[in-house]
Amino acid sequence: MVEVKLSFGFVVVFYVFTAARLCYTNNNRFPSSHENVEVEKLLNSLNKPAVKSIKSPDSDIIDCVRISDQPAFDHPLLKNHTIKMRPIYHPNPVGDNKVSSMVNATADTHSSSSITQLWHANGKCPKGTIPIRRTKKEDILRASSVDSYGKKKSFIGKSSFIDVELGVTDGHEYAIASTNNGEFYGSKSALNLWNPQVQESNEFSLTQTWVVGGTYDTGLNTIEAGWQVYQRLYGDTNTRLFIYWTSDAYQKTGCYNLCSGFIQTNNKYAIGGSLSPTSQTDGTQHEFTILIWKDPGTRDWWMQLNGELIGYWPSSLFTHLRKSASMIQWGGEIVNSGSQGGHTSTQMGSGQFPKLWYRKASYVRKVETVDQSNTLYTPEVRTISSEQNCYDILTSITTNNFWGTHFFYGGPGRNSNCQ
Repeated sequence: MVEVKLSFGFVVVFYVFTAARLCYTNNNRFPSSHENVEVEKLLNSLNKPAVKSIKSPDSDIIDCVRISDQPAFDHPLLKNHTIKMRPIYHPNPVGDNKVSSMVNATADTHSSSSITQLWHANGKCPKGTIPIRRTKKEDILRASSVDSYGKKKSFIGKSSFIDVELGVTDGHEYAIASTNNGEFYGSKSALNLWNPQVQESNEFSLTQTWVVGGTYDTGLNTIEAGWQVYQRLYGDTNTRLFIYWTSDAYQKTGCYNLCSGFIQTNNKYAIGGSLSPTSQTDGTQHEFTILIWKDPGTRDWWMQLNGELIGYWPSSLFTHLRKSASMIQWGGEIVNSGSQGGHTSTQMGSGQFPKLWYRKASYVRKVETVDQSNTLYTPEVRTISSEQNCYDILTSITTNNFWGTHFFYGGPGRNSNCQ
């Protein structure tokens, strides 16, 4: 009888120990009672009362929140902000915008209009609301601390934006195209959509456009938008729409997606939501077009996705970007954690080197910028690759209206030449 009790006790202890280990594995750490309080406080701040909630097939919960209730207005500079539902001015196109024969030649392998988000299968948000991906407790606990949730590391001591792009000491590696320093009022480009493999949960792979003002010495301003795979932030390896901003070189301001600052007006796209379908090697290529520009009428920075207004960053959030951007960049970025003593096998773009070109390598095409007259034009660009044996970039300029100035980029990460 005693032996039975001991065996049962052992089973109970073993079960509790195993459950605790699983909890620790899923959350990376045991939260203290103080941290639990901080987590709940952050959840209450981020998750606003919903008019309607939609369960997505990828297990996300999308809350339809009234536009006036969104987290943007928690920012102290936006307490009395008057919401703008549309810009006063759109950028003016230049030249003949008819689609060239290249589109017809690639019509069977190219698509942009079919991009959707998985939650659309189960409903839509009513007019007057915006879709917000609900933040869960486990999302916050995957971060290294409550304060760091949804934020990037600050890069102290860097003297310019380019220094950061080439500085791999923080584990960030890039293959990008960049303008030279100048005066810019917007960016437009089509980003090829993929689902790269990411080795570690604390690594990410993304493709985006950077709208940059100032330097690290003067308090860098950035507006960033694109797609990413980032398990630590989202809890899965889906390809997701994201935005980011900072006004002080990633130190105290800014964050991913719909924290305080960016004001969303669109009821179709959930920022941080999964994107589908993604491109396939030798198969259909999927993409979306991002336009970010400074409205001359309001001075706010608006974002448009596939021709639909998404929302805007109020000019009051920034210092340098209140006037203009000094540089525009496009391309890929990964984090190399070096957790196994060598270079990560995290893929950038499609995971293929750019020399393999269309339907194998990832691309960014029809790169344009906006000038002071609010007109789109094709800029001069140069390419930057921080680790060419791991990820590379090849650019091309063509009179073909479909491709315009474009580049292929990416790579597999760890290989025989990238250790």
